[in-house]
Amino acid sequence: MQFVGKEYVLRCMFVCVMPFLTCGSQAQEILRVGIIGLDTSHAPAFTKMLNVTDDPQWIAGAKVVAAVPQGSRDIASSVSRVPKYVEAVQQHGVKIVESVETLVDQVDAVLLESNDGRVHLEQAVPVLAAGKPMFIDKPIAGSLVDALALFKLAHHFDTPIFSSSSLRFAPTTIAVRDGSIGDVLGCDTYSPCSLEETHPDLFWYGIHGVESLFTTMGPQCQSVFRTSTEDFEHVTGVWSGGRIGTFRGSRKGKRGYGGMAFGTKGIAVVGEFDGYRHLLLEIVSFFKSGKPPVSPEETMAIYAFMEAADQSKQTGKRVVIADVLEQASTAAEKIVSNRLALLKK
Repeated sequence: MQFVGKEYVLRCMFVCVMPFLTCGSQAQEILRVGIIGLDTSHAPAFTKMLNVTDDPQWIAGAKVVAAVPQGSRDIASSVSRVPKYVEAVQQHGVKIVESVETLVDQVDAVLLESNDGRVHLEQAVPVLAAGKPMFIDKPIAGSLVDALALFKLAHHFDTPIFSSSSLRFAPTTIAVRDGSIGDVLGCDTYSPCSLEETHPDLFWYGIHGVESLFTTMGPQCQSVFRTSTEDFEHVTGVWSGGRIGTFRGSRKGKRGYGGMAFGTKGIAVVGEFDGYRHLLLEIVSFFKSGKPPVSPEETMAIYAFMEAADQSKQTGKRVVIADVLEQASTAAEKIVSNRLALLKK
Protein backbone atom coordinates (compact mmCIF):
# COMPACT_ATOMS: atom_id res chain seq x y z
CA MET A 1 0.00 0.00 0.00
CA GLN A 2 2.87 2.34 0.77
CA PHE A 3 4.33 1.85 -2.76
CA VAL A 4 0.94 2.50 -4.31
CA GLY A 5 0.69 5.72 -2.33
CA LYS A 6 4.03 6.98 -3.59
CA GLU A 7 3.17 6.03 -7.16
CA TYR A 8 -0.10 7.90 -6.88
CA VAL A 9 1.66 11.01 -5.56
CA LEU A 10 4.24 10.90 -8.36
CA ARG A 11 1.52 10.53 -10.98
CA CYS A 12 -0.34 13.50 -9.54
CA MET A 13 2.82 15.62 -9.59
CA PHE A 14 3.47 14.63 -13.23
CA VAL A 15 -0.07 15.49 -14.29
CA CYS A 16 0.09 18.86 -12.51
CA VAL A 17 3.51 19.81 -13.90
CA MET A 18 2.98 18.70 -17.52
CA PRO A 19 0.73 21.63 -18.52
CA PHE A 20 3.36 24.09 -17.29
CA LEU A 21 6.12 22.24 -19.17
CA THR A 22 4.01 22.28 -22.31
CA CYS A 23 3.19 25.96 -21.96
CA GLY A 24 6.84 26.76 -21.36
CA SER A 25 7.82 24.86 -24.51
CA GLN A 26 5.26 26.79 -26.55
CA ALA A 27 6.33 30.10 -25.03
CA GLN A 28 9.94 29.40 -26.01
CA GLU A 29 9.12 28.59 -29.64
CA ILE A 30 11.46 30.65 -31.80
CA LEU A 31 10.12 32.28 -34.96
CA ARG A 32 12.43 31.94 -37.95
CA VAL A 33 12.84 35.39 -39.50
CA GLY A 34 14.19 36.23 -42.94
CA ILE A 35 15.59 39.57 -44.11
CA ILE A 36 15.24 40.97 -47.62
CA GLY A 37 17.83 43.66 -48.32
CA LEU A 38 21.18 44.08 -46.60
CA ASP A 39 21.75 47.66 -47.73
CA THR A 40 20.56 49.47 -44.60
CA SER A 41 21.99 49.66 -41.08
CA HIS A 42 18.65 48.39 -39.77
CA ALA A 43 19.44 44.89 -41.07
CA PRO A 44 22.53 44.18 -38.91
CA ALA A 45 21.05 46.14 -35.98
CA PHE A 46 17.84 44.06 -35.97
CA THR A 47 19.81 40.85 -36.44
CA LYS A 48 21.99 41.57 -33.43
CA MET A 49 19.01 42.34 -31.21
CA LEU A 50 17.27 39.11 -32.20
CA ASN A 51 20.23 36.72 -32.38
CA VAL A 52 22.73 37.76 -29.70
CA THR A 53 21.23 36.53 -26.44
CA ASP A 54 23.80 38.20 -24.19
CA ASP A 55 23.31 41.60 -25.82
CA PRO A 56 21.61 44.14 -23.48
CA GLN A 57 19.08 44.90 -26.25
CA TRP A 58 18.25 41.23 -26.94
CA ILE A 59 14.63 40.42 -27.75
CA ALA A 60 13.42 36.86 -27.20
CA GLY A 61 11.07 34.87 -29.40
CA ALA A 62 12.50 35.34 -32.89
CA LYS A 63 15.78 34.73 -34.69
CA VAL A 64 17.07 35.85 -38.08
CA VAL A 65 18.04 32.67 -39.93
CA ALA A 66 18.35 33.74 -43.59
CA ALA A 67 18.77 36.85 -45.74
CA VAL A 68 18.71 37.98 -49.37
CA PRO A 69 21.42 40.66 -49.78
CA GLN A 70 20.07 42.55 -52.79
CA GLY A 71 18.35 45.81 -51.91
CA SER A 72 18.70 48.82 -54.16
CA ARG A 73 20.23 48.23 -57.58
CA ASP A 74 21.29 51.78 -58.38
CA ILE A 75 21.46 53.97 -55.25
CA ALA A 76 25.21 54.06 -54.66
CA SER A 77 25.01 54.79 -50.92
CA SER A 78 22.91 51.66 -50.47
CA VAL A 79 24.69 49.28 -52.85
CA SER A 80 28.08 50.05 -51.31
CA ARG A 81 26.93 48.85 -47.88
CA VAL A 82 25.93 45.33 -48.91
CA PRO A 83 29.29 43.50 -48.52
CA LYS A 84 29.83 44.94 -45.04
CA TYR A 85 26.32 44.08 -43.88
CA VAL A 86 26.48 40.57 -45.37
CA GLU A 87 29.57 39.94 -43.27
CA ALA A 88 27.91 41.45 -40.18
CA VAL A 89 24.81 39.22 -40.28
CA GLN A 90 26.83 36.09 -41.15
CA GLN A 91 28.71 36.60 -37.89
CA HIS A 92 25.39 36.03 -36.13
CA GLY A 93 24.62 32.77 -37.91
CA VAL A 94 22.49 34.10 -40.78
CA LYS A 95 22.45 32.06 -43.99
CA ILE A 96 22.73 34.04 -47.24
CA VAL A 97 20.33 32.91 -49.98
CA GLU A 98 19.97 34.07 -53.58
CA SER A 99 16.25 34.74 -53.99
CA VAL A 100 13.15 35.85 -52.11
CA GLU A 101 11.41 32.64 -53.15
CA THR A 102 14.16 30.57 -51.50
CA LEU A 103 14.01 32.74 -48.40
CA VAL A 104 10.25 32.39 -48.00
CA ASP A 105 10.49 28.60 -47.87
CA GLN A 106 12.90 28.76 -44.93
CA VAL A 107 11.24 31.31 -42.62
CA ASP A 108 8.06 32.04 -40.67
CA ALA A 109 8.12 35.84 -41.06
CA VAL A 110 9.97 38.50 -43.08
CA LEU A 111 11.68 41.83 -42.48
CA LEU A 112 11.68 43.69 -45.81
CA GLU A 113 14.62 46.01 -45.20
CA SER A 114 15.72 47.14 -48.67
CA ASN A 115 16.61 50.80 -48.36
CA ASP A 116 15.10 51.52 -51.78
CA GLY A 117 11.33 51.73 -51.60
CA ARG A 118 11.00 51.29 -55.37
CA VAL A 119 11.89 47.57 -55.16
CA HIS A 120 9.58 46.75 -52.27
CA LEU A 121 6.53 45.81 -54.34
CA GLU A 122 8.50 43.35 -56.47
CA GLN A 123 10.21 41.84 -53.43
CA ALA A 124 7.04 41.65 -51.36
CA VAL A 125 4.82 39.71 -53.79
CA PRO A 126 6.32 36.23 -53.13
CA VAL A 127 6.06 36.85 -49.39
CA LEU A 128 2.44 37.96 -49.65
CA ALA A 129 1.54 34.99 -51.87
CA ALA A 130 3.11 32.64 -49.30
CA GLY A 131 1.06 34.17 -46.47
CA LYS A 132 4.08 35.05 -44.31
CA PRO A 133 3.64 38.11 -42.03
CA MET A 134 5.93 40.91 -43.12
CA PHE A 135 7.29 44.17 -41.73
CA ILE A 136 8.18 46.62 -44.50
CA ASP A 137 10.72 49.21 -43.42
CA LYS A 138 10.48 52.85 -44.42
CA PRO A 139 9.75 54.00 -47.01
CA ILE A 140 7.07 51.38 -47.62
CA ALA A 141 7.35 52.07 -51.35
CA GLY A 142 8.79 54.47 -53.89
CA SER A 143 5.41 56.04 -54.61
CA LEU A 144 1.96 56.35 -53.09
CA VAL A 145 0.58 54.21 -55.91
CA ASP A 146 2.92 51.33 -55.06
CA ALA A 147 2.14 51.71 -51.35
CA LEU A 148 -1.58 51.35 -52.02
CA ALA A 149 -0.91 48.38 -54.33
CA LEU A 150 1.02 46.66 -51.54
CA PHE A 151 -1.89 46.95 -49.13
CA LYS A 152 -4.37 45.82 -51.79
CA LEU A 153 -2.24 42.74 -52.55
CA ALA A 154 -1.84 42.01 -48.83
CA HIS A 155 -5.63 42.12 -48.51
CA HIS A 156 -6.04 39.84 -51.54
CA PHE A 157 -3.69 37.21 -50.08
CA ASP A 158 -4.95 37.78 -46.52
CA THR A 159 -1.34 38.32 -45.41
CA PRO A 160 -0.69 40.75 -42.51
CA ILE A 161 1.81 43.55 -43.12
CA PHE A 162 2.75 46.84 -41.54
CA SER A 163 5.28 49.61 -41.99
CA SER A 164 6.60 52.21 -39.58
CA SER A 165 9.47 54.47 -38.67
CA SER A 166 11.06 53.60 -35.34
CA LEU A 167 10.14 57.08 -34.08
CA ARG A 168 6.47 56.10 -33.85
CA PHE A 169 7.14 53.92 -30.81
CA ALA A 170 9.23 56.36 -28.76
CA PRO A 171 7.72 56.33 -25.22
CA THR A 172 6.98 60.07 -25.08
CA THR A 173 5.14 59.97 -28.41
CA ILE A 174 3.13 56.88 -27.50
CA ALA A 175 2.19 58.49 -24.17
CA VAL A 176 0.61 61.42 -26.01
CA ARG A 177 -1.11 59.04 -28.42
CA ASP A 178 -2.54 57.24 -25.39
CA GLY A 179 -3.98 60.43 -23.88
CA SER A 180 -1.31 61.80 -21.52
CA ILE A 181 -2.23 65.40 -22.48
CA GLY A 182 -5.88 64.77 -23.25
CA ASP A 183 -7.20 65.32 -26.75
CA VAL A 184 -4.46 66.54 -29.09
CA LEU A 185 -5.31 69.94 -30.56
CA GLY A 186 -2.13 70.43 -32.60
CA CYS A 187 1.44 69.27 -33.06
CA ASP A 188 4.72 70.44 -34.59
CA THR A 189 7.47 67.90 -35.41
CA TYR A 190 10.89 68.09 -37.04
CA SER A 191 13.52 65.68 -38.33
CA PRO A 192 16.32 65.46 -40.89
CA CYS A 193 14.96 65.45 -44.44
CA SER A 194 17.78 64.62 -46.83
CA LEU A 195 16.51 64.10 -50.37
CA GLU A 196 17.07 61.18 -52.76
CA GLU A 197 16.32 61.93 -56.41
CA THR A 198 14.75 58.50 -56.98
CA HIS A 199 12.04 59.04 -54.34
CA PRO A 200 9.39 61.65 -53.56
CA ASP A 201 11.01 64.32 -51.37
CA LEU A 202 9.74 63.35 -47.93
CA PHE A 203 9.67 59.57 -48.47
CA TRP A 204 13.42 59.10 -48.12
CA TYR A 205 14.06 60.60 -44.67
CA GLY A 206 11.34 63.12 -43.85
CA ILE A 207 9.12 60.10 -43.15
CA HIS A 208 10.57 60.00 -39.61
CA GLY A 209 9.18 63.36 -38.53
CA VAL A 210 5.96 62.84 -40.50
CA GLU A 211 5.39 59.49 -38.75
CA SER A 212 5.76 61.19 -35.37
CA LEU A 213 3.26 63.83 -36.47
CA PHE A 214 0.66 61.24 -37.47
CA THR A 215 1.27 59.13 -34.37
CA THR A 216 0.37 62.20 -32.35
CA MET A 217 -2.43 63.65 -34.48
CA GLY A 218 -4.01 60.52 -35.95
CA PRO A 219 -4.77 59.75 -39.60
CA GLN A 220 -7.55 62.26 -40.32
CA CYS A 221 -5.49 64.86 -42.20
CA GLN A 222 -7.63 66.62 -44.81
CA SER A 223 -5.35 68.97 -46.72
CA VAL A 224 -1.70 69.96 -47.07
CA PHE A 225 0.32 73.06 -47.94
CA ARG A 226 4.12 73.05 -48.35
CA THR A 227 6.78 75.75 -48.33
CA SER A 228 10.40 75.05 -49.30
CA THR A 229 13.56 77.06 -48.67
CA GLU A 230 17.23 76.31 -49.24
CA ASP A 231 17.53 74.69 -45.82
CA PHE A 232 14.06 73.49 -44.85
CA GLU A 233 10.88 71.83 -45.99
CA HIS A 234 7.83 73.05 -44.07
CA VAL A 235 4.51 71.22 -44.46
CA THR A 236 1.27 72.29 -42.80
CA GLY A 237 -1.65 69.90 -42.55
CA VAL A 238 -5.24 70.60 -41.53
CA TRP A 239 -6.81 67.73 -39.58
CA SER A 240 -10.43 66.99 -38.75
CA GLY A 241 -11.92 69.53 -36.36
CA GLY A 242 -9.68 72.28 -37.74
CA ARG A 243 -6.61 70.99 -35.89
CA ILE A 244 -3.23 72.05 -37.30
CA GLY A 245 -0.14 69.86 -37.56
CA THR A 246 3.20 70.83 -39.07
CA PHE A 247 6.38 69.07 -40.13
CA ARG A 248 9.71 70.85 -40.58
CA GLY A 249 12.42 68.88 -42.39
CA SER A 250 16.08 69.90 -42.33
CA ARG A 251 17.74 69.26 -45.69
CA LYS A 252 21.26 70.07 -44.51
CA GLY A 253 23.06 68.31 -41.70
CA LYS A 254 21.68 66.27 -38.84
CA ARG A 255 19.64 68.63 -36.69
CA GLY A 256 17.90 66.02 -34.59
CA TYR A 257 14.41 64.68 -34.09
CA GLY A 258 11.67 66.11 -31.93
CA GLY A 259 8.49 68.07 -31.62
CA MET A 260 5.80 69.44 -29.36
CA ALA A 261 2.20 68.36 -28.96
CA PHE A 262 -0.56 70.58 -27.61
CA GLY A 263 -3.50 68.98 -25.83
CA THR A 264 -6.56 69.82 -23.78
CA LYS A 265 -4.69 68.89 -20.58
CA GLY A 266 -1.17 70.08 -21.33
CA ILE A 267 1.83 70.24 -23.62
CA ALA A 268 4.38 67.46 -24.18
CA VAL A 269 7.54 66.65 -26.10
CA VAL A 270 7.12 64.10 -28.93
CA GLY A 271 9.12 62.78 -31.86
CA GLU A 272 12.39 61.97 -30.13
CA PHE A 273 14.56 59.10 -31.40
CA ASP A 274 14.91 56.36 -28.78
CA GLY A 275 16.62 53.55 -30.69
CA TYR A 276 15.15 50.54 -32.49
CA ARG A 277 14.17 48.28 -29.61
CA HIS A 278 10.62 49.58 -29.14
CA LEU A 279 9.93 49.09 -32.86
CA LEU A 280 11.44 45.60 -32.93
CA LEU A 281 9.40 44.53 -29.91
CA GLU A 282 6.28 45.57 -31.81
CA ILE A 283 7.47 43.68 -34.90
CA VAL A 284 8.05 40.42 -33.00
CA SER A 285 4.66 40.75 -31.31
CA PHE A 286 3.09 41.33 -34.74
CA PHE A 287 4.83 38.28 -36.21
CA LYS A 288 3.30 36.14 -33.45
CA SER A 289 -0.20 37.62 -33.42
CA GLY A 290 -0.67 38.65 -37.04
CA LYS A 291 -2.20 41.89 -35.77
CA PRO A 292 -0.48 45.04 -37.14
CA PRO A 293 0.19 47.77 -34.53
CA VAL A 294 -0.37 50.41 -37.22
CA SER A 295 -3.47 50.25 -39.41
CA PRO A 296 -3.19 50.25 -43.22
CA GLU A 297 -5.42 53.33 -43.25
CA GLU A 298 -3.00 55.33 -41.11
CA THR A 299 0.04 54.34 -43.15
CA MET A 300 -1.75 55.19 -46.38
CA ALA A 301 -2.70 58.58 -44.90
CA ILE A 302 0.95 59.25 -44.04
CA TYR A 303 2.14 58.58 -47.58
CA ALA A 304 -0.78 60.53 -49.05
CA PHE A 305 0.29 63.47 -46.87
CA MET A 306 3.84 63.29 -48.27
CA GLU A 307 2.61 62.87 -51.85
CA ALA A 308 0.26 65.84 -51.38
CA ALA A 309 3.23 67.85 -50.07
CA ASP A 310 5.06 67.20 -53.36
CA GLN A 311 2.04 68.31 -55.35
CA SER A 312 1.70 71.44 -53.23
CA LYS A 313 5.36 72.26 -53.88
CA GLN A 314 4.76 71.96 -57.62
CA THR A 315 1.55 73.99 -57.73
CA GLY A 316 2.03 76.39 -54.84
CA LYS A 317 -1.50 75.52 -53.69
CA ARG A 318 -3.14 73.60 -50.86
CA VAL A 319 -3.83 69.98 -51.86
CA VAL A 320 -6.77 67.87 -50.66
CA ILE A 321 -5.73 64.44 -49.34
CA ALA A 322 -8.88 62.67 -50.52
CA ASP A 323 -8.17 63.74 -54.11
CA VAL A 324 -4.63 62.42 -53.92
CA LEU A 325 -5.78 59.06 -52.54
CA GLU A 326 -8.54 58.66 -55.12
CA GLN A 327 -6.19 59.28 -58.03
CA ALA A 328 -3.50 56.96 -56.67
CA SER A 329 -6.00 54.21 -55.83
CA THR A 330 -7.15 53.96 -59.44
CA ALA A 331 -3.56 53.52 -60.63
CA ALA A 332 -2.88 51.00 -57.84
CA GLU A 333 -5.79 48.82 -58.93
CA LYS A 334 -4.20 48.43 -62.38
CA ILE A 335 -0.89 47.39 -60.81
CA VAL A 336 -2.62 44.81 -58.64
CA SER A 337 -4.49 43.36 -61.62
CA ASN A 338 -1.26 43.06 -63.61
CA ARG A 339 0.64 41.44 -60.72
CA LEU A 340 -2.10 38.88 -60.11
CA ALA A 341 -2.28 38.07 -63.81
CA LEU A 342 1.48 37.42 -63.87
CA LEU A 343 1.21 35.08 -60.90
CA LYS A 344 -1.41 32.99 -62.71
CA LYS A 345 0.87 32.35 -65.70
